[in-house]
Amino acid sequence: MNPINPPKKPAREILTCTIKSPPFSYAHLELATDDDDDDTVELDNLQVKSYCTAALRQFLGLTGVAISIDILSVHGRQCWVRVPRPDLGSFAAAITAWDGVTESGSRRLLRIKRCSDWLGVMIGVDGQERLWDDRGSNSPP
Repeated sequence: MNPINPPKKPAREILTCTIKSPPFSYAHLELATDDDDDDTVELDNLQVKSYCTAALRQFLGLTGVAISIDILSVHGRQCWVRVPRPDLGSFAAAITAWDGVTESGSRRLLRIKRCSDWLGVMIGVDGQERLWDDRGSNSPP
């Protein structure tokens, strides 16, 4: 045995990763109207809550109204909401089946752009879409 160069043991890399079911799921919603060219129509927190509650009430009755909805962000016609993970399927079905409301002579309803248990996945997709949709100086032709 050479004391200057002891025998090398093979390197072992141990990686442990535990992914648990998250308590919440996320949905990215968009306001759709009869006249999508009308830029003056924008969402606010009260409208999002009202529209989601109406959809859940119509689809699931009092059980639907009891589903907790957290409004995370509202920008223009788009919003992000958080619902309990077990309720995502019911929430998505209610929003999809909801026929909307008529306000100021225009039909308004919410459309689901995407939903997931993992917010990071959705934000990554949104950022990727902006990269290719933005026609700024740094974007591809």
